Amino acid sequence: MALWRGSACAGVLALAVGCVFLLEPELPSSALRSLWSSLRLGPAPVPAGPLSPEGRLAAAWDALIVQPARRWRRVAVGVNACVDVVISGVKLLQALGLSPGSGRDHAVLHSRSDLEEAFVYFMGKGAAAERFFSDKETFHDIAQTASEFPGAQVLLCGPIGPKLHELLDDNVFVPPESLQELDEFHLILEYLAGEEWGPFKAPHANRFIFSHDLSNGAMNMLEVFVSSLEEFQPDLVVLSGLHMMEGQSKELQRKRLLEVVTSISDIPTGIPIHLELASMTNRELMSSIVHQQVFPAVTSLGLNEQELLFLSQSASGPHASLSSWDGVPDVGMVSDILFWIFKEHGRSKSRSSDLTRIHFHTLVYHILATVDGHWANQLAAVAAGARVAGTQACATETIDASRVSLRAPQEFMTSHSESGSRIVLNPNKPVVEWHREGITFYFTPVLVCKDPIRTVGLGDAISAEGLFYSEAHPD
Repeated sequence: MALWRGSACAGVLALAVGCVFLLEPELPSSALRSLWSSLRLGPAPVPAGPLSPEGRLAAAWDALIVQPARRWRRVAVGVNACVDVVISGVKLLQALGLSPGSGRDHAVLHSRSDLEEAFVYFMGKGAAAERFFSDKETFHDIAQTASEFPGAQVLLCGPIGPKLHELLDDNVFVPPESLQELDEFHLILEYLAGEEWGPFKAPHANRFIFSHDLSNGAMNMLEVFVSSLEEFQPDLVVLSGLHMMEGQSKELQRKRLLEVVTSISDIPTGIPIHLELASMTNRELMSSIVHQQVFPAVTSLGLNEQELLFLSQSASGPHASLSSWDGVPDVGMVSDILFWIFKEHGRSKSRSSDLTRIHFHTLVYHILATVDGHWANQLAAVAAGARVAGTQACATETIDASRVSLRAPQEFMTSHSESGSRIVLNPNKPVVEWHREGITFYFTPVLVCKDPIRTVGLGDAISAEGLFYSEAHPD
């Protein structure tokens, strides 16, 4: 958990849930400068002559992305904090003496064998995932191997241990109550597009995360975080970490979730609260998050395709019979689920919910959906979120049209549960807007990096960039 001050809010928003890349010795200060630079407005240089679809789309984004009339001054970010070790997944598993067997998902990892099976299962799909490792000693042995592995990087992403505190930028204010004796380590196993291990070949570059994190799982710093807000007086609160509760017992999950709702309700009225979801396997916990007043207590949600479908499956929503997405998530199905979330849990004339905004992101496109009358500048926000996905993945300050590809569906339906509209994609007008019963949807493609440098933290940067360009109407 960390509280961020003054002009640092732009950098914080680019970090979403408090993550800072440590890719060179002088970081984190240079990382913040680089991220700040990436947020500056103005069109990128356009090469002379006919433009590719990617170049035309990037130029159109630059024209659309304008700052909101009212900007966030102070942003409070919590409560999930850790030290992430980023490493090649295949190389680490080989160093551990493991060989690729039959891929199989595990809700909880209990052994090295479980880790190998789950990793290759998701690697074969090119899908992101995150799991809890139950055996403390085995996890720490693996973490020790990973941290000493050549080429391993640290990603600073709550509970603040000595290493994490040392890595924090001076602009980050940490309440003394959040300091603890030991760090929480998460292992990030990356793989490249086309990378092979045994019979498995990754269709996309992505990452598999696992940890034995009990402090974040118990959300130990939530009350400290909320109690600090009165003095800090933020314009926006960004929360994450509910997925970490999967490592706790069912009894503790139920008890802590009720306390989470109570704490969120203590945040002063009028301050927007964004909740960033993450990969989960416990349907009962996800159902409780949806139904036990967590969704109505937050203003905005950020989530990806796996989290969206799992949410619908857990709460009996639309297209819940679908076991998984077959390739690119169908736009009409995604739209149906987003619409259902608002109709069941969003603000309406008959419901006092605060939920009025959802930012959905997948590899090849984004959808930002809002309840009418509560948000402004969302066309720019969804374009900015998609743009940063390409720049972050390629590690460039602006979109390099030669290094990205347009993979979004060229045509799609806006709904499958009702008579939707057929949309034909036009790179010159990359943000498509449609309306459904008081809810507006903004769709834009993503320019996918052909040879990504980074796979970690993209979802956080996407949601953060979208928030940075968003303007919330006061109630």
